[in-house]
Amino acid sequence: MQKRQNRWLVAVGTVGVQVSLGAIYIFSALILPLDELHGWAKSDVTLAFSLAVLLLGFSAAFFGPMVERIGSQKAIRLSAALYTSGIAGAGLGIHLGILPLFIISYGVIGGIGLGIGYIAPIPTVLKWFPDKRGMASGMAVMGFGFGSLVFGPVMVAMMKFLPVWTVIYALAGIYGTILILASYVVKPPPEDWSPAPGTASAQSREAEAQKPAGMAVDLTAKEALRTPRFYYLWLMIFMGTCVGLGIISVASPMAQEMTGMTALQAAGLVGMIGLFNGIGRFFWASVSDYTGRATAYTIFFALQFGACLLLAQATSQAVFYVLVLLVISCYGGIFGCLPAIISDIFGARQLATIWGYAFTAYSIAGFVGPTMVTQLVAHTGNYTLTLYIMAGAMAAMLAVSLLMLAAVRRLRRESE
Repeated sequence: MQKRQNRWLVAVGTVGVQVSLGAIYIFSALILPLDELHGWAKSDVTLAFSLAVLLLGFSAAFFGPMVERIGSQKAIRLSAALYTSGIAGAGLGIHLGILPLFIISYGVIGGIGLGIGYIAPIPTVLKWFPDKRGMASGMAVMGFGFGSLVFGPVMVAMMKFLPVWTVIYALAGIYGTILILASYVVKPPPEDWSPAPGTASAQSREAEAQKPAGMAVDLTAKEALRTPRFYYLWLMIFMGTCVGLGIISVASPMAQEMTGMTALQAAGLVGMIGLFNGIGRFFWASVSDYTGRATAYTIFFALQFGACLLLAQATSQAVFYVLVLLVISCYGGIFGCLPAIISDIFGARQLATIWGYAFTAYSIAGFVGPTMVTQLVAHTGNYTLTLYIMAGAMAAMLAVSLLMLAAVRRLRRESE
């Protein structure tokens, strides 16, 4: 019983880490207050966030070997030091009115801490859930998606009574406390540990669906980079992020222009997008424990291809709502399944490092996706052609996902 409790405590600690780090997305709540306080332009404030997103992927890749070497607990504490220092430094920059201090603290120092912390707990939580790797990774990554939903209202409420910089200092303290507490529970299982007998049937089902996982392969990061599988995965993450973030970036005006939604209705859609991004990470990752991860990615791109085609012609608000949320849930699923599919196709030997390399696709797409969509809309004057182009991109990724599925089947045959 103690062992069963322990692994769920590890899961809770992992979610706590991800929720705290996911709070980086509440930056938009700072734009107007900082304009009123210091006259800082929106582009200057968003530069800090863009740097944080860029460094999320690249610091995860660069520091992945270190995370493997020092372990999850020390890596989470290092992340806490850097991430909270970056947030607190941003608060000091606001307090003193020094824009470069704000940008460097929030974007660079905070971004590096973000990348280290993002990958730190996942290898450990997957060791505790060999029978439910998809569910475990989805639950953890869902926490990152929900960070802004948890802390966004907290920040807005606090700013009604306190100066902006005081709110930032307080949030830095909250994040740091959660991260440090989580570091004490996110520790690896004993060498001879295995799931309780009650989970055997789930383990059997998962093992059958994912036969190559952790059995046929156990590659180093350098070996993984020499396989086509890595580049299939990188492309799927990159293009899935371009389309997902592209739709997120224009969801409100697109809904108003194409279906006649009011600004208030469109704002409601934006809120639901945040919710479904998080839910999709957990839901689809859990489904992948039964379908297999490679099959799940094929499902994502097939659904997104069809949804983008239908969105291009959607005039009904209800249909538009459903289709957008379907695309976003699949976008969340791409990341919810990511740690588990890496474990499946490369093994767990250097999972954090390989995950960091793969996650550079997200950082690059974070710049490319919204910019690409904005430029397409500006040149075409409408969203229809943009959605058709997105559908074409999803069709291409559907083909790539089928190549990945074939590669996984080869791994299965080799392990027999």
